[in-house]
Amino acid sequence: MKNEIREFVVAKTNDLLKAPSACPEVKAAAKAWLKAKGTPKEAAETKKYIKELEEDITSIDGLIAFAGSAMGAKAFGADAAKKLLAHAQEIKKAGAKYCDCPACAACAAMLAKKAEMLA
Repeated sequence: MKNEIREFVVAKTNDLLKAPSACPEVKAAAKAWLKAKGTPKEAAETKKYIKELEEDITSIDGLIAFAGSAMGAKAFGADAAKKLLAHAQEIKKAGAKYCDCPACAACAAMLAKKAEMLA
């Protein structure tokens, strides 16, 4: 991985680790990648990290389905879920493919550079 891309991934990984919406599994993968950065284990950890990013990013349709469900209302509260649903529908109309929470935004930014991460 080129140093410029590594620095980008470090910055986005730190964003991901700060995101309250990031799940424990992606945070663990992020920490493992940071620990392996610059070592012979980096390439293998990069592949694992990308796999976890792909598994944990929420599609815009998944967000819409969750925000509009009883589970979404229970998780966020009815009013907040309605606002989230409206927001998700709005960003989907604007072309969003993924949730735009801080965790998903960090995941999307890194996944957009997947090829460079694997190079």
